[in-house]
Amino acid sequence: MQVPFMDLKRQYELIKDEIDEAIQETINSCAFVAGTKVKEFEDNFAKYCGVNHVIGMSCGTSALYVALKALNIGKGDAVITAPHTFIATVEAITFTGARPIFIDICEDFYNISPAKIEEYIKENCEYNEKKKAWVDRKTKLNLKAIMPVHLYGQMADMDRIAKIAQEYNLFVLEDAAQAHGATYKGKKAGTIGNIGAFSFYPSKNLGAYGQGGAVTTNDATLAEKSRMIIDHGQKERYYHSFEGWNFKMDGFQAAILNVKLNYLDDWNEDRRENAGYYNELLKGVDGLILPKELPDCHHIYHLYVVRVKNRVNFQEFLKSNDIGTQIHYPVALHLQSAYQYLSYKSGDFPITETCASEVVSLPMFPELTKQEIEYVCEKIKEWAGLK
Repeated sequence: MQVPFMDLKRQYELIKDEIDEAIQETINSCAFVAGTKVKEFEDNFAKYCGVNHVIGMSCGTSALYVALKALNIGKGDAVITAPHTFIATVEAITFTGARPIFIDICEDFYNISPAKIEEYIKENCEYNEKKKAWVDRKTKLNLKAIMPVHLYGQMADMDRIAKIAQEYNLFVLEDAAQAHGATYKGKKAGTIGNIGAFSFYPSKNLGAYGQGGAVTTNDATLAEKSRMIIDHGQKERYYHSFEGWNFKMDGFQAAILNVKLNYLDDWNEDRRENAGYYNELLKGVDGLILPKELPDCHHIYHLYVVRVKNRVNFQEFLKSNDIGTQIHYPVALHLQSAYQYLSYKSGDFPITETCASEVVSLPMFPELTKQEIEYVCEKIKEWAGLK
């Protein structure tokens, strides 16, 4: 049996007629950039999330960047985030001119540790009356925001993060790129902080057939500024209040997302069922750490991530049995060459570094069959010497 890590074609074949019709409608209407298809998706996704405003844009990275710019974050500012994430999280911060401050993650849940955020602020920051801001003593930068990453499909501990943000007068920007439909105490990702950012990369739970992203917020001012940023700083055509950029959403992608949004909850439940079956079959396998769910969270398993000590051997064994795997993410951001200038070193974030050396993503997509999961688990048990 061959088990791919992901198979986007299976999903397309199930909704082919609807997708093809949506693409043809877009061609017929010539709504290629922004326009009616994008507006329709923005309205539908806002209703789905339970948020007042959604602004569709070109990709998830641009959504993060636009969200930061809408919050007026830039040179002289610092943003707290985790080093265990895709580089886009931090690129968005640095491209505004701000500086990332890394905080270690929670070992069991892979998201940023609220306790360590608070510890860092108390030990390294002081309130500057003149600036009316908390300032990092070492860098002299203004602490402006916390950017929790809802990694692998599970939301961070948002109550504790929101409490810290309120105490220290910080914004909260949710990186919800992997959390479409995930909830924390009944509230969907991207709706708890000041602003949220989503990616619709094809592999996401709600994926386009190209690039796409969106900002979510309940703040009308942030929404209006976000719309102006993605359209060259203009509210009225050819009248530019400031310099923006061209981050508008493609009409074809919006049309595709409109179709797929109708299936998102069902697909997420299929992912949860697949994760539950993995958990059942892999329980007790020595040397394998299975994913855990944070209390009050509804994990939507964008990825099903296990941890193993001998990762290379584990992956090679599964590959030899035609089972696809991936690593998300093999090198923590604070140890990447791109961020040498931040002067972090090995050992600064031990939990992140341990997880980065051990995580492996197993096949996970809604159309994955029980027979395929059984085969994967059978081979993992064989690797572990249980067969």
